[in-house]
Amino acid sequence: MHEMSIAESVRGIVEETAAREGFARVMEVRLEIGRLAAVEPEALRFCFDAVMRGGIAEGAVLAIDETPGTAWCFGCSDSVPVAMRGEPCPRCGGGQLQVTGGTGMRVKDLLGN
Repeated sequence: MHEMSIAESVRGIVEETAAREGFARVMEVRLEIGRLAAVEPEALRFCFDAVMRGGIAEGAVLAIDETPGTAWCFGCSDSVPVAMRGEPCPRCGGGQLQVTGGTGMRVKDLLGN
């Protein structure tokens, strides 16, 4: 389950940012995760709660903003939305797609006091 290592990395970012901003407590962490990033949101929520125990973000809400997947279709020469890798082009039905977006993940912001 790579969601645990993702949660541990997020904890490092949260702790570093909270120290820099002078937060006594982090109440919300907002992540932006691409639909094609191969991250299971519910598994990540479980891991996040476990990893944040005993730290500055214990009990913090994890908000996840999902960004859509996009790909370039070689058949119709257009950028198209895709929900998962390997699916055909929703416009022309072609199978030659190059993923161009929706694969990343980042900590978007923190709410603290």
